[in-house]
Amino acid sequence: MTNSKSLIVFLTLITAVSFHAKGLAVSAEGGWKASPELAETLTKRRPETNYYEQAVPKYTLPDPLVTSDGRIVTDARTWRTRRRPEILELFRTHVYGRSPIGRPMNMAFKVFDLDRKALAGLATRKQVTVSFTGKIGGPKMDILIYLPNAVKTPAATFVLLNFGGNHTIHPDPAIKLSKGWMRPGRAGVVKNRATEESRGRSYLSYPVEKILKHGYGLATIYYGDIDPDFHDGFKNGVHRVFDELFGGKRPPDAWGAIGAWAWGLSRAMDYFETDGDIDHKRVAVLGHSRLGKTALWAGAQDQRFAIVISNNSGCGGAALSRRRFGETVGRINKSFPHWFCENFKKYNGREDGLPVDQHMLIALIAPRPVYVTSADEDLWADPRGEFLACRRADRVYRLLGVDGLGVVQMPGLDSPVQKGAIGYHVRSGSHALSEYDWQHFMDFADMHFTGPRQR
Repeated sequence: MTNSKSLIVFLTLITAVSFHAKGLAVSAEGGWKASPELAETLTKRRPETNYYEQAVPKYTLPDPLVTSDGRIVTDARTWRTRRRPEILELFRTHVYGRSPIGRPMNMAFKVFDLDRKALAGLATRKQVTVSFTGKIGGPKMDILIYLPNAVKTPAATFVLLNFGGNHTIHPDPAIKLSKGWMRPGRAGVVKNRATEESRGRSYLSYPVEKILKHGYGLATIYYGDIDPDFHDGFKNGVHRVFDELFGGKRPPDAWGAIGAWAWGLSRAMDYFETDGDIDHKRVAVLGHSRLGKTALWAGAQDQRFAIVISNNSGCGGAALSRRRFGETVGRINKSFPHWFCENFKKYNGREDGLPVDQHMLIALIAPRPVYVTSADEDLWADPRGEFLACRRADRVYRLLGVDGLGVVQMPGLDSPVQKGAIGYHVRSGSHALSEYDWQHFMDFADMHFTGPRQR
């Protein structure tokens, strides 16, 4: 064994010992801190929920660089061929469930709208129906795409799911009004259906013109097209067609809604590979809240996504489950029993029994760039837990020869960390997708895509 390899093994051993012995207590100091007043207010509202750092229990994280039989991973090949597939399988079995693999055989695409002079000539607008089975009446989704006309070559593009229908992201009257089931309580939704009043309602979360002027494309899909977001017994959406039943029943590792939404993002990537106006080698998958969880899972499984971005994703997303801070595994499974696989419910109140934690989800994206964001007032999503997951994924990035997070302490408020392949910020404000977030997503993409290709 060479001296350099001996040093790598020694450092890995030391890191692993420290990792298991001390957990994450060392990084609980410095940088951003939750407002004590906000924590007190939230505690009064939800007394059963922990919003205090000092009440986080001691815990030990599973090491992403130690295989299930105890072998330490010291080289990229072992990570790619053994440990990474092993971690993927653990997440499929215990958290998100098992999705169908690959593109459906008869899937078909239909471009039903093409305007090369949309938004006063700023953009090319496309609307595409993806028929998952190629059959009339089968499950399908509509992709709304805006591409910058100022870009000469195929455009780097952000793709994300939306909550209210494609028509809500911009007041453009040519956008097809979504016909699918809608969650109640949203403006312009009547009897679980969208009305014209909902058009453009989410415009502030999707600064379309700013994205286009920066040189990037934007593609978005209503997540309810793929699977309606309510516990319907998996009778609607893609589950009813693609579920693999055993004895007429779904197995405990069958995919939930998050698995279905992530699968739908990969089907959008299938389309992008056929569209000469989109640079499918430079597609960033993005998601906010539950769709941030989805983006991470999509990016972990599908390595065609060049950048993965998670905004305020919290429990089941970027936040460490073992911290039991804000939303917990038990709470999320109770409130949204359709999001994850049935096996995940075994860990309600016993997060320490999970063979994985969310730093390992981020590690699955390595060496591709990943950006995780938090919000100062969004303690439910555990900003510190999101940062710590990034920090603990850093070792895998460095093993693969790229700079990871590059910092030890959590940064201060509105002080983004974007030095390496792992980016992070905690911004002022609440649980939302903001223009501030978008600006830093584009800056991060500029760095890793070496800038949008302009004329």
